[in-house]
Amino acid sequence: MPFLELQKKLGIDLDRWLLLQSGEQPYRQAGRCHSFEKEWIECASGIGQVRAKKECKLEYEDFYECIHRTKMFQRLETIRKQKEKLEKEGKYKAPDFSQEENRP
Repeated sequence: MPFLELQKKLGIDLDRWLLLQSGEQPYRQAGRCHSFEKEWIECASGIGQVRAKKECKLEYEDFYECIHRTKMFQRLETIRKQKEKLEKEGKYKAPDFSQEENRP
């Protein structure tokens, strides 16, 4: 994108925040959610914002989940609550890692 290169040369940072994962990364490795952002941008480009909200909803949800990880944290919270419930009922006992045979 020529406009972004001009901004970089002038030291201006107006719209680089839009390209979170597509921007330059340390050690030239792609960002964690780069592929999801790329799919979303490819789907939404050229069709307009109103159509993109409807037609590219799945791509945007995948990208949003990759960045914020809300579904993953909800799942971990559910697992933690189930574990606590089983411990209270006496059906599960967490391993004692202070003993030699239980160390990872």
